This record gives sequence, structure tokens and C-alpha cells, in this order.
Amino acid sequence: MEPETRMERGGGRNILEVIRTLHPTLRKSDRKVADVVLADPQRILNATVGETALLAGVSQPTVLRFAGAIGCGGFPDFKIRLAQAVALGTPATHSVLLDTDTPEMVAEKIFDYTMTSLDWARSRLDKQALGKAIDVLTAARAIVFFGFGASGIVARDAQQKFPLFGVPCSAELDSHQQVMVAAMMRPGEVAFVISNTGTTRSIIEIARIARDSGATVICLTGSDTPLAAEGDVSLVVETLDNTNMYTPTISRIAALVVIDILSTGVALRRSPEEQERVRRMKKTLSDMRRTQPI
Repeated sequence: MEPETRMERGGGRNILEVIRTLHPTLRKSDRKVADVVLADPQRILNATVGETALLAGVSQPTVLRFAGAIGCGGFPDFKIRLAQAVALGTPATHSVLLDTDTPEMVAEKIFDYTMTSLDWARSRLDKQALGKAIDVLTAARAIVFFGFGASGIVARDAQQKFPLFGVPCSAELDSHQQVMVAAMMRPGEVAFVISNTGTTRSIIEIARIARDSGATVICLTGSDTPLAAEGDVSLVVETLDNTNMYTPTISRIAALVVIDILSTGVALRRSPEEQERVRRMKKTLSDMRRTQPI
């Protein structure tokens, strides 16, 4: 028995991404099947066990073993999950950027990679934690967003949506200012701490300082990180791991989507009077964008 079962590692995920992730751990003969699946999933979708074995240069039992190795309950289950993956569009494994790519290819690959990764994040987001975060933000007297770098951009975007949150919001990006503000927070206020890696010591310390000051802490991070352990509510926004130097910052895009979900969720819980104020605000913005007659 391997340390982690294949079903635990593969259940519920895009099967093409499961194959990519498990590829280094598969047997040599199983990797041959994996290679032909990743090279042309549409062709395998219409292939029998025998045809797949012939394409991979392996035996039919090897194809059946491969299906089990990636967490499927047999070849028919593998075909169903492959069809679902193909329906989602080009997997991230096909979206690696190359020096030789044309601008058109770059555009297609980045769109494909972004959409696939966002779908991945959506399927793995803890909806209960999301609801709890909306509860906390709805009850907040004030909200402070903390982040560095790309996470700081997310913090700024969240602060910009303060009319939807309905309470005073600020975004702190400077490390010294973060310590000062976190130390002065009070019960009833929310410290929203953002870090995709969740391992930066200073941002973890900010979460601890804010919590010790009496604030409720919400952490938004990319996996089960040390930062996640510091939050009263932890939102894990997992995106596809890709270290290619040209890969866009998908984690930032996914975090921005979650901020939109939270701000909209809070706005929908506000009183009819507050919602009317938001409606008037948006109408005013819309009017300002229109070309006025000369």
C-alpha cells in the first residue's frame, strides 16, 4: 500500500491533472499509458482498452491497472472522468508556455490555463468556510486587509469594494504599518490576512497580533499553510501548481474572484436601505461614464 491511496489523491479532480500530478510516481509501463492520454485525450476518449494498449505499446492488463493507479474504478470510470475533463477545455498540462510561442498561442494558453485553474479552485473551495467568512464580515464593525506583493494587490482590490462590505475598510501593505494597525484592532473588527504561500513569517505574525488584540482573523491562502492555522476562519483557494517561469499569477486571479464572492455575499445580506444606497452609488458611477451632450 502506498502512503496515500490513489483514490484519495485523485477523487473529484480533473483526471488529466491527476495524471500529470501522479506521473512521476507511476510504474514505467503505466507512464506509457499516461503519456498517450496526455498527448491526445480526445483520441483515448474514443478508444477501447485494446486500442489504448496498442497506442501505448503495453498490454491490456496494464491499461486496466493504470486506471486503478490514478484513482478510477476501472476503465469505464476512467473514460467518464476523461470525458468530463475534456469538456472543461484544454488542461493546464497543455498550456506550458514556450519561447517559440506566437502571440496568438500565448493568448490561447494563458486563457486555457487560467480557466482550468479557476475551475480547479472552485471545485476545491470549502463552501462552509466561505459561508462562515460571510457571516463574520457581515457582523464586522470594520475590516482591515493585510497582504504583501501580489497579495497586496488583492488587499487593495478588497478595500476598494468597501461600499459592498458596508463598513469602513482599509488595506495595509507596509510591514511597519501592518504591525501598528494590527496591534490597535479591537473586538468586533476583522483582520483579513492574505498570502498564497501562507509561509511568510511577518504576515503570520500579523495574524497573531490582530487576534491577540481581539480582532477576528480571516486567512485567505493557497493551501493548508501555517497561516491557515492562525485564522478563526481559513479560506483555502487552491490553484494548479506550475513553476514555469512564464506562468501568470493564477493565485492572484483566484483570490480576486473570492473577494468578489465575499463582498457580494455580504452586500446581499445588508438591509434593503443599504442595498438601495449601493444601487444609487452604482447608478451614479454609470452616469459618470456616459458621454454627455455638448
